[in-house]
Amino acid sequence: MTATDTQPHEQRERRRARGGPVRDVVALMLLPLPLVVAMAPLSFAGGGTRRWFGRGEGQRADAQAAKDAAAAAFYELDTAHRDLRISIEAITAVDTSPSARKAAEQYEGFGRRIDEVSQGYITAVDSHDLDRDDLDGAAMSRARADLTRAKQELDRVKGELDRFAQGLGPLLQSAETQLARLAPAVERARQALLAASNALDAVRAQGLQADDLATRLAALAPELTKLNQGAGQHGVQETIRRADEVVRQAEGVRTEAERLPGKAAEIDKRLVSLRTRAQAITTRAGKVDPVLSELRRRYSAACWQDLQQVPEQATQSVQQAEVKLREAQQARDDQRWADATSRLATVRALLDTTDEAVSAAGDRLQRLDAVSFDRQKEVDRTRFAVRDAQRLAMTGRSTPDPRHAGPLDDAVARLDRAVAGLEGRHPDWWHFLMETEAVRETAARVVQEIREARGGTGAGAGAGG
Repeated sequence: MTATDTQPHEQRERRRARGGPVRDVVALMLLPLPLVVAMAPLSFAGGGTRRWFGRGEGQRADAQAAKDAAAAAFYELDTAHRDLRISIEAITAVDTSPSARKAAEQYEGFGRRIDEVSQGYITAVDSHDLDRDDLDGAAMSRARADLTRAKQELDRVKGELDRFAQGLGPLLQSAETQLARLAPAVERARQALLAASNALDAVRAQGLQADDLATRLAALAPELTKLNQGAGQHGVQETIRRADEVVRQAEGVRTEAERLPGKAAEIDKRLVSLRTRAQAITTRAGKVDPVLSELRRRYSAACWQDLQQVPEQATQSVQQAEVKLREAQQARDDQRWADATSRLATVRALLDTTDEAVSAAGDRLQRLDAVSFDRQKEVDRTRFAVRDAQRLAMTGRSTPDPRHAGPLDDAVARLDRAVAGLEGRHPDWWHFLMETEAVRETAARVVQEIREARGGTGAGAGAGG
């Protein structure tokens, strides 16, 4: 009921206070026995005696039946109104859509109509005292008519209320679904926070500080307070959203805490591995000078000039790596895991570059020795790649596509020039190797273009690398 619901009930209580024949008998039974005996004759004689027979009593019974039926209708409407209020409160707690707002407004309108018909019922009841012995037939007929009319009005509004409640089905179902999520969501948030706290305790027991994780977990305390305050203060949707966010952040803290011992062990392992690798590269860098001497002795300057700075650069890079290793170790000791990881990545990049430079000198000498001993092997390998691309370009065609034929013809001419450039006393073998490699790359690119144009189904094995 609305705020005015108490008015009908108060008037009904006043009506009951007037009493009736049953209450009179009960009161009589409570009097002392001598007084009861003295009053007994008055109860069955004179003006206070009710006649329980005749047409008048039939009309009184009909009026009383109408009154009872109206009372039942009033009770049913009151119950339905209270049930509907619970449904509306559930809907408005989780739904702010226009349809939900409209339903709340309609509910308020029903409240006013219910107040009106309830007041009409109470007025009808108060207007007709069916317990009076001097009530004539006309009065009882009026009472019956007024009470019947009041019941009809109560039933009419009850029917409208029932139809309105049925129309709330989808809104109510959605609201109940969200309300059903509320308690589990809050409980998951609490459990996630507890699990994160336990994970931090376990990490600290191993001597790891995890201060950043502890700070992140402490920042969730205000959110837990709001969850404990409940949806009544913050709304159902907002509470569910907050609970889901707490779960996400708490699980992040727990996951990182559980990984922390493994991360520490991995950093320790990388520190040892990178120190060993730095030492190995230093040893290998010491062998670059003899390789450069051999290159200078046997090949033209064009074949080794770009390697002149490798020993010095290798030494500098290894020294930089060792500095970063010491910084990474300090960060590890201070349990600054992100800093330690960043510095180890820098060390690895430095050692990768140095390793390639140190390896380049030995690889250069090996490749130059091989091609100077047997150039034809390199030429044949390159011509095969070009011919393979040419066969693919001609597959299913009488003439090749100019987009493919042009680059392949240029590649053949380039290979011929590279072979011709080897004539002379001190050939540039390194230039020859770079040219043959470029020709093979051109052939491979043409093969790839042809296959893509044909949907990935080209003939031939493709250009060699």
